Amino acid sequence: VQLQACGGGSVQAGGSLRLSCAATGRRIASYTLGWFRQAPGKEREFVSAITWNSGRIYYGPSVADRFIVSRDDRENTVALQMNNLKPEDAAVYYCAASTRMYAGNWRPSDFTIWGQGTKVTVSS
Repeated sequence: VQLQACGGGSVQAGGSLRLSCAATGRRIASYTLGWFRQAPGKEREFVSAITWNSGRIYYGPSVADRFIVSRDDRENTVALQMNNLKPEDAAVYYCAASTRMYAGNWRPSDFTIWGQGTKVTVSS
């Protein structure tokens, strides 16, 4: 499986962006799909995850009331709708796929397939 993320860009604080990640090579319906972000000088941070059949959805505490994750297994895609963006949301965002169906706290090491990242810039 290969993942390709897109949709990043520059927005003002309070604005919205929608990231999308397309999978090629095989169907991803059985995978947990996740989003992580990494700002310069910081560790990769969990943003959101959605399990098989959208059975469970997880969010990092700083985005839980602003971001919405969704998946379309017919299109082999996962999306992240980001609303009310803040300067601290600026980072490179990565989509990823995992064969794990459940985790108390999702970590980068839980995901074995990664996209190349798309950059989000938020100006105040």
